[in-house]
Amino acid sequence: MDFNLTNEQKLIRESAREFAQTELLPGVIDRDENKTFPKEQVKKMAELGFLGMMVDPQYGGGGMDTISYVLAMEEISKIDASCSVIMSVNNSLVCWGIEKYGSEEHKDKYLKNLAAGKIIGAFCLSEPEAGSDATSQKTTAIDMGDYYLLNGTKNWITNGDSASVYLVMAQTDVEKGHKGINAFIVERNFDGVTVGPKENKLGIRSSDTTSVMFSDVKVPKKNRIGEDGFGFKFAMKTLEGGRIGIAAQALGIASGAYELSLAYSKERKAFGKEIYKHQAIAFKLADMATEIDCGRLLCFKAAWHKDNGMNYADSSSMAKLYCAEKAMRITTEAVQIHGGYGFVKEYHVERLMRDAKITQIYEGTSEIQKIVISRSILR
Repeated sequence: MDFNLTNEQKLIRESAREFAQTELLPGVIDRDENKTFPKEQVKKMAELGFLGMMVDPQYGGGGMDTISYVLAMEEISKIDASCSVIMSVNNSLVCWGIEKYGSEEHKDKYLKNLAAGKIIGAFCLSEPEAGSDATSQKTTAIDMGDYYLLNGTKNWITNGDSASVYLVMAQTDVEKGHKGINAFIVERNFDGVTVGPKENKLGIRSSDTTSVMFSDVKVPKKNRIGEDGFGFKFAMKTLEGGRIGIAAQALGIASGAYELSLAYSKERKAFGKEIYKHQAIAFKLADMATEIDCGRLLCFKAAWHKDNGMNYADSSSMAKLYCAEKAMRITTEAVQIHGGYGFVKEYHVERLMRDAKITQIYEGTSEIQKIVISRSILR
């Protein structure tokens, strides 16, 4: 078993780290405070190839492996989790979903622009009454012959206001239950598409999370992804890979908080010596370092499974569950290590703590991950 990264993977990690430090760190506090979408930063991520990392080069992507994607996600998440979730949704959900299951026409028309970052995408599954229970879709797509008539509301949509393309799950046959769900590519400029106001969130505040409403939207038949009734399976398979991205995001939030705490502990003095020399602080840092390493290995394992064509449903759920739970714990400890300074925005760790919380919720709550894992081990 080789734990060494390739030279290419090391370069990707360094590139992401440099980008995060030079382009994301300046202004990150203000963007969080003012809920400012990082338009220029996303544009630069596109130029560096971070929005279509795993897409085949024939469709304008980087053709990189999932481990490289995990490395980049961690580095960017250390500084700005709002930017990393924009990157994650575009890579793991939208680009991957179209490349894996879309037609050649879909790939030519949408994937090339998405991978190049000329446009960004959004994944529309959650609804006001269908969060963890994704089978309870109320959005409908009625077959009208040569098009579907789409009606409904989607909630908590990352990139909701900035996306040009939405992947929308909708019920086409209620009697068939989840087998009557289809997935559609819906363009923002289709008549009847309306975007709600930006949510005022606890964390990841500069990413735009909105509701998206569809009122008698005519979706061409050719914009359906896969066979009739494939939508629920499409969503679940896509989210399996998405969880690797969110696990890497949680890992980055945790490691960012740890690195800030480690540096602070060597500068701050209490009782006549640097606080890292107190066992209470040293042990906190030891726990943080151990848990971060464990989380990173779980992310790498899930990514390796995906890259090698193996089943990664369990490993991605384990990685997301563990990294999300530890991100919340580690960021809270980081605030504690910083003391009063940790409670103010200038020192960053309070933002990381707020950002950590969402990783326990989106793309499948921690409780949903436990359901996935327990069903697998108890077969």
